[in-house]
Amino acid sequence: MPATLLLAAATTSAVLAQGIPGSGQPPSLGAHTLEAQSEGLGTSPVATLPVTTQARGSSLIVFNGGYLSNASGPEDNYGNHWKQLGEDVPFGNGYGDRFNVKAYVVLEAKGGPDHTVSFEKNGNAEGEISVPFIEVKHAGVLKDVSQNYAPTGLVMASGKVTTTGPATLIAVWWGDGGIKRMTAVPNNGFSVIDSYLKLPDNSGVQCAVAYRQVDTAGTYSVSWTGAPAQGAILWLLAFQSK
Repeated sequence: MPATLLLAAATTSAVLAQGIPGSGQPPSLGAHTLEAQSEGLGTSPVATLPVTTQARGSSLIVFNGGYLSNASGPEDNYGNHWKQLGEDVPFGNGYGDRFNVKAYVVLEAKGGPDHTVSFEKNGNAEGEISVPFIEVKHAGVLKDVSQNYAPTGLVMASGKVTTTGPATLIAVWWGDGGIKRMTAVPNNGFSVIDSYLKLPDNSGVQCAVAYRQVDTAGTYSVSWTGAPAQGAILWLLAFQSK
């Protein structure tokens, strides 16, 4: 089980300054993918599609959104040591704490071709799960992170993160509505890179990932506009170079 980077439960802000020596290059978005298994058709382990990551110099983030009982931490085929970012965040909206989202990070990652991340589904192998996996190149510092649960509405606002220079911002949206078709569109210059918003009839875990590249120090946030109205578990992460 990975170690845990403890953050506050609701809206969170933290500086995690460990990592690799500076490369002299600003951080930038690297490889990314999103693996989703629908309810009743899942298998264990769940593994992301292979992508090519940098041999060194990147930070990695992966999420496990699905059954609370599938509590095993991530493993990848480059032997990275994943640390949980904060605590498990349970879904509301009547799910009875049966579902949650967990985030994990590697600040000083090893990588290369055919890079995959997997989770052993030790509680419900056939259950629905969504696993976004994102690389931030030339990083090494998770400068700030905010996690909050936006209430039901057509606009779902994140918390704020503050940077001290060029940064790659990663925003992740997890809707809590019992619906199969939906939209989730970020503002403030964020672009969606992966999403799972058209669910099959047997259900799945809706998710969207967006990013923004910023060149200057500042305080940033993002709001997601979506329909039908629902609440959402939100993360916003700011990665910088060492």
